[in-house]
Amino acid sequence: MTHGYQPMGPGASGPGAPEPSWQNDPAWRTEPYPGAYGHPAGPEPTATALAPEPAVPEPAAPAPAAAAPKKPGRDRYLDLLRSIALVRVVAYHLFGWAWLTVLFPSMGVMFALAGSLMARSLNRPAWGVIKSRVRRLLPPLWVFSAVVLSMMFLGGWNPTKDPDLGGGFQAVLHLFNYLVPVGAPPFPWQIGSKSGLLEQTWAVQAAGVLWYLRAYLWFVVASPLLLWAFRRAPWPTLLAPLALTAVVGTGVVKIPGETGNAVSDFAVYGGCWVLGFAHHEGLLARIPRYVAVSGASLVMAFGLWWASGHLGPDGWDLNDIPLAQATWSFGFVVILLLYSPSWQELPGRLARWDKLVTLSNNRAVTIYLWHNLLIMATVPILDQLYNLPFMESERASAALDSTYMIWMFFLVWPLIGLAVVSVGWVEDIAAKRSPRLWPNGTKKNGTKKNGTKKKAAASGGGGRRRG
Repeated sequence: MTHGYQPMGPGASGPGAPEPSWQNDPAWRTEPYPGAYGHPAGPEPTATALAPEPAVPEPAAPAPAAAAPKKPGRDRYLDLLRSIALVRVVAYHLFGWAWLTVLFPSMGVMFALAGSLMARSLNRPAWGVIKSRVRRLLPPLWVFSAVVLSMMFLGGWNPTKDPDLGGGFQAVLHLFNYLVPVGAPPFPWQIGSKSGLLEQTWAVQAAGVLWYLRAYLWFVVASPLLLWAFRRAPWPTLLAPLALTAVVGTGVVKIPGETGNAVSDFAVYGGCWVLGFAHHEGLLARIPRYVAVSGASLVMAFGLWWASGHLGPDGWDLNDIPLAQATWSFGFVVILLLYSPSWQELPGRLARWDKLVTLSNNRAVTIYLWHNLLIMATVPILDQLYNLPFMESERASAALDSTYMIWMFFLVWPLIGLAVVSVGWVEDIAAKRSPRLWPNGTKKNGTKKNGTKKKAAASGGGGRRRG
């Protein structure tokens, strides 16, 4: 399921290219599961002539005041998972290492987290929830589309003359997917020149990330029906996407074109989305842990076994093997959600990453949309190093050649930071919040959003492939 999206990889000639997530409403919250409540006390007995009044007991010592209940807030464990998924997506689209799809199936994780949040939100009227999700998604997409389409048009692309789009008004209709991603957006497979700033396939790689937004949109629209079905028949609803993947993802039934790609995406990641429902509804918590882990391990083992017999052009890259991707991601997500500790704060050494985790969750859509284009933007910047005087020696040039992609990885993060500052505030406008340039959970006056003071530093200062 590459759709022409080519990652860099060790032997590629150009920079690489992205399952929440990328992937995704950042306002992750959890609600406590319903607990057991005591039976209400019955009516007090009344004194009668036949029954003497009971002795008045000595006044008891006043009971200690009950601890105030904790306010519901962000589930920092889920926030951490999303941040890890985003970092893994960036690394995969830069280096193209197939084993990363096995190490951490980012897109499955991002869809599961989105499904859990969607189930929580559907306690409200469904139509309002859908409108809210679509509203949060579209403005960041419009800003991205305006920049990318402008670059394509300036590069000489004319969609009305593209034979693959049918020409004329039909080609213009395809551009609608840059506004509302109900289908696949069009793009030229080759644009610019070999001597240009960006590699000639940059449009494929930049627009290739929009498959995730298309899948996310369809999951959002389908969620009221999926949740209704899950609450009435949880296990058939949970396992149906895996069965559908076994049909459409293995060639038993072939659906051509982008329609087939959309159906395949829905099937491959549908199980993870519904697992988010199972997590929110407490289904996973009711299964004995050893049973759930054993079952998930068997499903994952099947995924690896299937992949071993159906390796794609990039070997063990699960993005090229739909059934393996679906089953491995499903089992992986089950285990992650089973051990969900529902942290209100990141514990121990993880606390040092608190601000970055908060920032990445508040700007997940921006990071996902822009990271691939920014990966490619690192190339013309790094190429300027070859013009430095000390780079004239062969040894210096060879050293830069051998570490080029590592430098790309380190450089892309400041560029992502610039994108967060430049256009990330659009996510706040879309969510009807006041725009923020750097929403890492700290206010301008040096306090965190919960009102506690920041810890002072010792020095006294504050210092198109899938995913």
